[in-house]
Amino acid sequence: MESPKPGRGWLLRLVIAFSFTQGAVSMARPAVSYRALALGADARAVGVIAGVYALLPLFAAVPLGRRTDHGRCAPLLPVGVALIATGCVFSGTAGSLPAMAAWSGVMGLGHLSFVIGAQSIVARQSAPDEQDRNFGHFTIGASLGQFIGPVAAGLVVSEQDGAMGRTSAAALFVAAALAAFSVSSLWRIERRPSGAAAAPAAKAATRKVSVRSILTTRGVAAGMVISLAVLSATDILTAYLPVVGEQRGISPTVVGVLLSLRAAATVACRLAITPMIRLMGRTVLMAVSCLGAALLCAGIALPVPAWVLGVLLAGLGFCLGVGQPLSMTTVVQAAPEGARSTALALRLTGNRLGQVAAPASAGVLAGLAGTAAPFVMLGGLLLVSAAIAVRPVRRRLPQGPPEGRGRPATAADVPASRTGGTARGGGAVAGGTEAGGTGTGGTETEATGADGTKADRSGPA
Repeated sequence: MESPKPGRGWLLRLVIAFSFTQGAVSMARPAVSYRALALGADARAVGVIAGVYALLPLFAAVPLGRRTDHGRCAPLLPVGVALIATGCVFSGTAGSLPAMAAWSGVMGLGHLSFVIGAQSIVARQSAPDEQDRNFGHFTIGASLGQFIGPVAAGLVVSEQDGAMGRTSAAALFVAAALAAFSVSSLWRIERRPSGAAAAPAAKAATRKVSVRSILTTRGVAAGMVISLAVLSATDILTAYLPVVGEQRGISPTVVGVLLSLRAAATVACRLAITPMIRLMGRTVLMAVSCLGAALLCAGIALPVPAWVLGVLLAGLGFCLGVGQPLSMTTVVQAAPEGARSTALALRLTGNRLGQVAAPASAGVLAGLAGTAAPFVMLGGLLLVSAAIAVRPVRRRLPQGPPEGRGRPATAADVPASRTGGTARGGGAVAGGTEAGGTGTGGTETEATGADGTKADRSGPA
C-alpha cells in the first residue's frame, strides 16, 4: 500500500532554516573582512583568509557525503549550525590574522555540513520532475540570507573614530545568534521511508560507487564546473566588494545595500526559474546566464559610480541565480542511485576548491594589478563555464545518419532481458529485470542489432 504523497511543509521549514544559516554566514563574511582590515590586513591577506574558509570543507565533503548516502541527512543540520555559530564567536574575539583564518575555516566546515545534509534531503524527497523547482526554492533560502546578511553587517560595522575592529566583532556575534536561531525550524525535515521504499534505498546504499565513476559520469563534471564558477563569483563579490568600496569611497552601509541588491535579484531569478526552463530549456538557460554574468563581472572592474555598480550587481545577481539550482539537478540526475549524496558532496568539493583557489588568486591579482583585476578573472571563468554549458546543445545538432545506421531499432534488435544482470548499452533496470535500450534521465543508449550495427537513441533531456 502506497503512502499518501507528502506535502511541502518540510521544504518550507528547510528554506527558513537555510535563510537564517546563510544570513549568518553572509553577515559574517564581510564582517571578517572588515575585522581583518582593522587588524592590519591588506588585500592579499583578506584573500587568504577568505580561502581558508573553504580549506577544511575541501577535505571533509566526500566523507560526509558517503556517510549521508548510508544514513540519515537531518543530523548534519544542527551540527553545521553549531560549527557556524562557534566560528563566528571566536572570529569576533580573535586578536590575530592566523586565528581569524582558523576560525573562518571552522565556519566554512559548519556551512558545508549544513548544505550537504539539506541538499541531500531535497534530492531524496523530490520526484525527478520536481527537482528543478524544489532546488530552485531551496536556494531561495540562500538568496534571502545573502540579502539580509550584508545589510545587517553594513548597519553594524562602522568606520568612524577607529571603531571598525569593535563593530566588526559585534557583527560576528550577531551572526552567531542568527545561525543559532535557525534550529527553531529544524523539525520534521526528513521523512523516514516506508518499508516498500526503504528496501531499494538500503540496497542502493550498500553499493559503494567510486569517486572516479561518479566524476566520469556524463553531466557530473560539467555541473561541477558551472557551480564552481558561479559560487566563486558570489564569494569574491562578498569578500572583495568591501575592499573596492573602501578604495572608491563607498561606505560599508552602501556596500551592504549593493550586496543585498545582488541577492534580491537572485531571489527574483529563482522564483522565475521554472517558466524560464520551460521557455529556453535547462542547458540553454545555463549557458546564457553564464555568458551574461561574465560580461557583467567584467563591467564591475570599471571605475563606475555607486548607482551604476548597483545596476551591474542586480543584473549579475539575476544571472548567477540560475547556476546553483540547475547544477544541483544536473548532478543528482546524472549520479548513480546509491551515490547521489556523494555526488552532491563532490560538487561541493569543487565549490570549495574554487573558494580556496579563487580568493587566493584574486588576492595575488589584487596585489599586482589592483582590486579590479579579480573581477576580470571571474569574467573569464564564467566565459569558460558558458562554453561548457553549451556543449550538450552542440552535441544534439542534427546530423545525417551514418551508412548502414539509418533504420530505427526494433524490439528484435534488443538483447533478451536477463534478471539481475547489467543492461547492455545502458538499459534501465526495473524490478531486477533489464529493459534493454530504454534511456532515462537524458542518457544515451545503444541497441545492438542482429546484423551487428548499433542504433543510437537518446532519452529525454
